[in-house]
Amino acid sequence: MFSFPLLLIDWLTDMGWATILLGISYILSAIVAILIISENRNPSKTLGYLLLLFVLPYLGVLIYFVFGENYRKRKLYKRKLIRDERTMEKYNAYLVRLTREALAAYQEEIAHNAPLVRMLLRESRVTLTVYNEVKLLVNGEEKFPAVMAALKEARHHIHLEYYIFEESAVAEEICAILKQKAREGVKVRLIYDDFGSSLSGKFLRSLHEAGVEALPFYKIYIPVLSNRHNYRNHRKIIIVDGETGFVGGINISDRYDNSRPGNELFWRDTHLMIKGDAVKMMQALFLVNWNFCADEELGVTHEFFPDTCVVSEELTQIVYSGPDSDRATVMLSYFAAISNAQESICITTPYFIPNESILNALKKAAFSGVEVKLIVPGVSDSRVVNAAARSYYEELLEAGVQIYLYQKGFVHAKTMVCDGRLCMVGSSNMDIRSFDLNFEVNAVLYSRKLGAELVSVFENDLLSCEQVFLQNWKARPRRVKLADSICRLFSPLL
Repeated sequence: MFSFPLLLIDWLTDMGWATILLGISYILSAIVAILIISENRNPSKTLGYLLLLFVLPYLGVLIYFVFGENYRKRKLYKRKLIRDERTMEKYNAYLVRLTREALAAYQEEIAHNAPLVRMLLRESRVTLTVYNEVKLLVNGEEKFPAVMAALKEARHHIHLEYYIFEESAVAEEICAILKQKAREGVKVRLIYDDFGSSLSGKFLRSLHEAGVEALPFYKIYIPVLSNRHNYRNHRKIIIVDGETGFVGGINISDRYDNSRPGNELFWRDTHLMIKGDAVKMMQALFLVNWNFCADEELGVTHEFFPDTCVVSEELTQIVYSGPDSDRATVMLSYFAAISNAQESICITTPYFIPNESILNALKKAAFSGVEVKLIVPGVSDSRVVNAAARSYYEELLEAGVQIYLYQKGFVHAKTMVCDGRLCMVGSSNMDIRSFDLNFEVNAVLYSRKLGAELVSVFENDLLSCEQVFLQNWKARPRRVKLADSICRLFSPLL
């Protein structure tokens, strides 16, 4: 009765275990390759994963199931999509009314960027709001005092949603206010990304005991074996009483505040404080995520969406996207803005790994005579990502794009100004991960006032930059160019 198993073992031994394992690896890779191809994802991503599968047997399969974007995506987001649609439909009638009023009254102001406005309205239902007061906050030194002051004024609720909420001095100061407000009866809700944040059980218990509700966005139990860290909630937003909102690139951590002792690396970042109707869209985004994370049904109430008392007029749209979105709205907004620019484009981004659409839009703009300036890190927190980014510089320089490497520290700001009047500030990097994998949110403003402020900050940052020149860039050692090119092969996965 044991003859067949024994014969099988003898046959496998004769064949050689190495040969057998190699054969199994290629069969397994072929099966997974069929799955990847059938997903009809971006061709560059498909090729990136196929390269991994066959260059790194077994390991490539493991990497795909750990990092593959579409793995179990439908299952993960089925409930969220249903709830998002339900909540947004309740809110949609109000959004449409606000937008119609804005379009009728401000045709001249939006005429220059009409294609972008219409695209966001028609394809993504992104509200255009008028009555907003916007304040530019440069670095944590300006953001955190403004945030704390707003939190102290809260009367009904405080909502926070952050990619990185790190135990630190600034987090302790903010949480002390949150706890006090919770004790006073203000409802405090916090969504933190479980991959990006590092909050201990003790820290979370202290929040819960004070009455602060804090929930992770997709709980990760075994990070190494979980593909959920691909679906990062990369947003950084705060809503106070539905009236005041904060959005931008600054997380909750001491590293973002250069006035804090012990910070050796200067951190350059940008945030906005908004009061007015634009905060309503930020509130809606928070509510759909909270309902999903908490398994609740917080509805559209007057307390969450109060009438605005703001009289200042700053035309604003809150643009958002994520792996649960039908369209890559954030990427499309960048593409439309770049394509529509006629005079100048000023971009600051810490991670520059553009897809083909953004890359070609930038080259087309520069070839057309638009002055395109790009600030990227000279010092980066990711050598691989920085190397992949460098592989794009030569073709951009050849098209006439001006590239500047920030030298003062690490530039983490995510901003763009086109023609001095179209402004974008938010959480989205100009990279494939932000376009396709992360939950992101940007504020888009049609404002010469904010445009002038952002351009002034941009020009000040240029003083701390080193310009890249085409001739010098081409003269780099071949081994450096090769390393950059190799990293670029994996850019869809970074």
